[in-house]
Amino acid sequence: MKELKPITNKLLWIFALGQFGWSLLSGVVSNWMVYYYTGSPDANNPNTGLFASGITQDPIFFKLTLFGLVLAVGRIFDAITDPLIAGWSDGANYKGGRRIPFLRAMAIPFALITIGLFVVPQTSSTALNDAALFILLIVFYLFMTMFCTPYNALIAELGDTQEHRINVSTYISFTFIVGQSISFLLPNVAGALQGAVGQKGSIRLAVAIMAAIACIAMLIPAFAINERDYIDSKPSETKPFSSLIKTFSNGQFRRFVYSDVIYFFALTLFQTGLAFYETKLMEIEDTWTFVLTATMTAISVVLYPLVNILAKKIGKKPLIIVGFFAYAGVFLITTFVGTGLHWGFIIAVCAAVPMAILGILPQACVADVAELTRLETGEDRSGMFFAARTFAFKMGQALALVIFTSVTVSQTKESYRMTAAVAFVTCFIGACLFFAFNEKMILSKIKELKGSEEI
Repeated sequence: MKELKPITNKLLWIFALGQFGWSLLSGVVSNWMVYYYTGSPDANNPNTGLFASGITQDPIFFKLTLFGLVLAVGRIFDAITDPLIAGWSDGANYKGGRRIPFLRAMAIPFALITIGLFVVPQTSSTALNDAALFILLIVFYLFMTMFCTPYNALIAELGDTQEHRINVSTYISFTFIVGQSISFLLPNVAGALQGAVGQKGSIRLAVAIMAAIACIAMLIPAFAINERDYIDSKPSETKPFSSLIKTFSNGQFRRFVYSDVIYFFALTLFQTGLAFYETKLMEIEDTWTFVLTATMTAISVVLYPLVNILAKKIGKKPLIIVGFFAYAGVFLITTFVGTGLHWGFIIAVCAAVPMAILGILPQACVADVAELTRLETGEDRSGMFFAARTFAFKMGQALALVIFTSVTVSQTKESYRMTAAVAFVTCFIGACLFFAFNEKMILSKIKELKGSEEI
């Protein structure tokens, strides 16, 4: 049997670069597509709804807009493909491993389709634009799943000890938040380019620049990490949907997922509305979005070492519950914000704490459950555990996108406040549900099954 190389923090940092890449692409789409494809411009924010004229805007059924439905269907498709890709990855036996070959194959197509979303749906035919947007979003979510599902499975496999699981979760949380923050720079980058290529061209060029940076970041771990050197992986023989059923039959995993779905529903409402909260409620320019996000990110990153240390000392569960309630408070404040830049900084500072906690610890919980299942059954289905989590929370995200675009179809201040209020209520419920997750039992069983080996 081949002796495996030790997993080091340097290796985990290289791995975390991939998270920066895909979070940057995801951030460009999730943070700016609704902003540029819906709404209407005003004096302070002339770019709002810049591409809206080419896409059907009126509700097509009750208050459901085409754009909201397209986004929701894309997310549902994404969720359905998660277990399929996870099953493919869990059962793979490629020369380069079970996960890395997917990363190498998908980085470039993933980046290119992101650019296409802001370029292709701009013909003179609204119907053609609608169809192109739908197809491009479906392909975008497919490519994202084919990169992210195998990537997430490596969190459990490279997290061979409890310390490594918390560390890798910390590192990828850092790179994720940096990627998301840089995506908020899109209007700033576009503004710097506008004189050379025009208003619409500057947005597209800014997206292309960010996609190129993201692609390089995704390719670095894909080619720098030789999976077979660190992981003795054996292909799973369980079929994808049988594996999915087995995964959801795990009681502790279900308890985790109940709260996770609700959390991502609330967070998606908030993130989708963030640019609108700032421009419509606080009445500040969209170029301030990056400054506020950078402030939130900087404070959050400063808290990362503390979260890392506390998680190892008192456990992940109490911190996650604190994070849930703290985010609920942020959403409540957003519901009642007034005008002025100071409100943006209040939100940024308050959101930094739950962002640090919930950015790091939930994926470590999934890795714990996956590790316990591997020890109990002898079968490594790490990919399916992370895919099952994303399958569930993407359903919540899809519902959030439909609700947001439907509630805000009137584009009034009250409609945007309503979305923040819904986020508050649901996040509070998610916090209460997480009390049922039994982290101590999971870790004690892992320790028992591993004997004296460090977890």
